[in-house]
Amino acid sequence: MRYCPRCARALESREQGGRARSSCPDADCGFVFYDNPLPVVAALVEHEGHVLLVRNHGWPEKWFGLVSGFLERGETPAEGALRELKEEVGLAGEVVRLLGVYGFSERNEVIIAFHVRASGTIQLGEEIAELRKVLPERLRPWPFGTGQAVADWLATRG
Repeated sequence: MRYCPRCARALESREQGGRARSSCPDADCGFVFYDNPLPVVAALVEHEGHVLLVRNHGWPEKWFGLVSGFLERGETPAEGALRELKEEVGLAGEVVRLLGVYGFSERNEVIIAFHVRASGTIQLGEEIAELRKVLPERLRPWPFGTGQAVADWLATRG
């Protein structure tokens, strides 16, 4: 953000709360851009004995992750995870449990991840380029983003 959304003046870097933050120089306006992380919901989806991994359009060909998306206004994180499941792979699901909450500083996000059991016929949504079905014993976590939730889920399986 380069300009104040209230008064359109160019923002300047100033200390606020012990950090440098983009702020409006107009004292009467007082706008401060906090650049808070965005909440993302993710689902580690079990379907017919497999874990589903998806690759979004625009991701590199070998990158797969959990079903995920931004939490929307008015929904709980669990509702958001089930909505993303329906939108991205066309499945209904039930939340088994919360896996955890993970910081993803590279994208300025906070990921709220759930273990979900799904049923139905897979139908890829418009955001999804490819889907992989992985047996749980062959699943390996990756070092960023939703990979932390995969590691925690695997640890609970023994």
